[in-house]
Amino acid sequence: MPVQNKDDGGWNKFLWNSETREVLGRTGGSWAKILLFYVIFYGFLAGIFIGTIQAMLLTLSNYKPTWQDRIAPPGLTHSPPSDKAELTFSVNDVETYLKYTKSMKAFVEAYNEEKQRDQMKFEDCGEQPDEYKHRGDLETEIGVRKACRFSRSLLGPCSGEDETDFGFRVGKPCLIVKLNRIVNFRPKPPQSNESIPEEAQHKVQPNVIPLYCHNKREEDEGKLGEVKYYGIGGGFPLQYYPYYGKLLHPQYLQPLVAIQFVNITMNYELRIECKVFGENIQYSDKDRYQGRFDIKITVNNY
Repeated sequence: MPVQNKDDGGWNKFLWNSETREVLGRTGGSWAKILLFYVIFYGFLAGIFIGTIQAMLLTLSNYKPTWQDRIAPPGLTHSPPSDKAELTFSVNDVETYLKYTKSMKAFVEAYNEEKQRDQMKFEDCGEQPDEYKHRGDLETEIGVRKACRFSRSLLGPCSGEDETDFGFRVGKPCLIVKLNRIVNFRPKPPQSNESIPEEAQHKVQPNVIPLYCHNKREEDEGKLGEVKYYGIGGGFPLQYYPYYGKLLHPQYLQPLVAIQFVNITMNYELRIECKVFGENIQYSDKDRYQGRFDIKITVNNY
C-alpha cells in the first residue's frame, strides 16, 4: 500500500478547500462575520472622529479666532520688500532700482481712487485722524461692512502718481509702511511720552499711532538727513480700525504711511529703524518686524 504524502495539495487546499468549501481556512459565513465586525468597528471609530471634529467646530467662530490672548502685536512691514533687509541702488542705473519701483506700483494699485468708488463697499472716513470706526460686533447679522477709503494721493510724492520712480531716480527714495492686519484689534495711541524717545515725542497726537524712523547706529548720526512722513497724521489713524476679517471686511484697505529720505548721505550704508508707538504695541528681539523694522539703505551716485 503506497504511503500518502501529507503535503499533497497543502497550499492549494489552504487557498480553496473543495471538501469544506473554505477559503484561506474560513467559510464564507465566517468571512462575512469578520467583514461585518470590522465595518462596524471602523465605522464607530470614524463616527467618534467626525463627532469630535463637529463638536470642536461648534466652538469656533467664522469671523474671528477663538483664542486671541496670545496673539502678538501687529508686524510693521514696508514696500518695497528688501532682500535680507537691505536696499541698495544707484541713481545713475535704472536697473538697480527698477524692481523696487515695480513692486511699489503693484502695491499701491489697490489704492487707486477708481477702485474705491462703490458707495455700497466704501465710505469716506475723513483725511484727519479720528476715533475708531465701530461697525457693530463680529457676531451680529449686519453682514459685510463698508471699508474706509484711502487714496494713494495722500502719500504725496511717494504715491507714484506724479513721480513714478518714487524718488529713487533723484536719490530721495520712499518706503510705504503698513501695520499688518489683526482681526478685531484696536491699536491704542500712547497715553504719555514716557515710553517714547525724546526725539519722537513730537509725533504724538490724538487718534494716531505714531511712526518714527531714525538712524540705528550712533556713528550714523547726522547722515540720515530729513525724513518726511506722508499719510493721515503721519501715522496710522484710528478710524481705520478695527478690521473685521476677510468675510466681513473683504474691501478693507489698511492705512499707509509713506516715508521719504530727502537728503540721505550718498555712497554710505545707513542702518535705519522705524517704529510705531502704542499702549498695546510691544517689540520682540525674536521678531524684528513686530512693531518695528530696520533696514540698511545704500544710495550710490556712481
